[in-house]
Amino acid sequence: MKLELRQIKYVTVSLLEKYFTGESIEYKKIFEIIIPIFVDQTFLILMSLLNTAMISSAGVAAVSAVSMVDSLNIFLANVFIAVATGGTVIVAQYKGNGNAAMVSRTATQAITAATIFSVITSVIVIIFYTPILNILFGKAEAEVFYNAKIYLIGSCLSYPLIAIFQAVNGSLRGVGNTKPCLKLSLLFNLTNTILNVVLISIFNLGVEGLVISTIVARILGTATSLIYIVRFNESIHFRLKNGLRIDYLILKKIMFIGLPFAAEQIFFNGGKLLTQTFIVDLGTLALTAFAIANSLAMLFQIGPNALGISSVTVVGQCIGRRNIQDARKFTQSLLGFSTILFIIAAAVLLPLFPLLIKMYNPPDEIIQTIFTMILISAIAQPIVWSQSFIMPSALRAAGDSNFTSIASLLSMWLIRVVLGYILGITLGFGIIGVWVAMIVEWGTRGIIFVWRFKGKKWYAHKLV
Repeated sequence: MKLELRQIKYVTVSLLEKYFTGESIEYKKIFEIIIPIFVDQTFLILMSLLNTAMISSAGVAAVSAVSMVDSLNIFLANVFIAVATGGTVIVAQYKGNGNAAMVSRTATQAITAATIFSVITSVIVIIFYTPILNILFGKAEAEVFYNAKIYLIGSCLSYPLIAIFQAVNGSLRGVGNTKPCLKLSLLFNLTNTILNVVLISIFNLGVEGLVISTIVARILGTATSLIYIVRFNESIHFRLKNGLRIDYLILKKIMFIGLPFAAEQIFFNGGKLLTQTFIVDLGTLALTAFAIANSLAMLFQIGPNALGISSVTVVGQCIGRRNIQDARKFTQSLLGFSTILFIIAAAVLLPLFPLLIKMYNPPDEIIQTIFTMILISAIAQPIVWSQSFIMPSALRAAGDSNFTSIASLLSMWLIRVVLGYILGITLGFGIIGVWVAMIVEWGTRGIIFVWRFKGKKWYAHKLV
């Protein structure tokens, strides 16, 4: 038995050294980055799953409203999260370059920029929330629309909080300091979930309870993250007075990555929102089925999502050292590892579908539709998801932000939106047609990114 364990350990270490060790970083350091992010993503998605299940107790109108507004929230929040991602890339490259002073200055400016973008976004949406909802979801039922208004306003109030939180975590990930990110995220998500249990499940406050718990959890998470980088972190050295001054030279580098990514997120998630309007036309049950299927599909993506986030740090530090060979090697290794994780997730989660679906208590007539959607994505994800999502993260970490953004926008609008309408509405395949169009778009985008990765232009940008 001991001999077998030693053999397994030897084979495992050999594989890790072969695929995850290079001149820039060794496998132990890479997995020190990956594991906390994986645990963080696990809790994040499980909490999201639990929250969606809890709000379902308030009825299909509440689920549909939260799903609708969350699509808009993702659309808006990704603008300032994109800016924070620009900070992560530059921080990672300066870390790889060994410039500690610029690591600190870049992280500070990333937090400042994300805060400014989020405040502007919040003010605009709060002022124009009624016409925005009318344009996007005017055909929704009255009860769904009312719940959507409450949830959107509450979400807007918390945008600056989540922007600061994401910018702090992004900077910490850039230097490879992922354990504090895990602790901060756990505090935020556990607080949010506990409050949801109290306010939604016990006091039956529905969407109002969801809004209160979100704001309180984000206040706590943001305050804790700022206290950590001001008093306890030795890499960032954040000072409020430095954050109040704008360093245009650093900001320009952050925006070189962040603005194309922000534009991508605006138009990419705008395409998702437009697709959502197709689903609204299909009725509340279709909208509920789509919301539940999306929630369950995230379970399959826990591991690969963690690898995508980790790739920004790993590849960014390799590029900071100008070690292109390692950047290529680790990107390919992360893609392969992601495929393995998808296969494992499908093998574990598909048999558990009858148990998982009970958490949502959906109407019987949509359960088969939800299962069909999950089965389609479970088959497709090991083949196309990683190239479509992890690969652009690696390209962006090398500074190739313009190409990745343009490719993502074109694939979204020319394939997912147009094909989704043709399959779902014109040809009458309904929600399944919209779902299949999403999978086809993943595959197309992945082919484009693999082609780019095989060339030399993606690492030609010199940012630090």
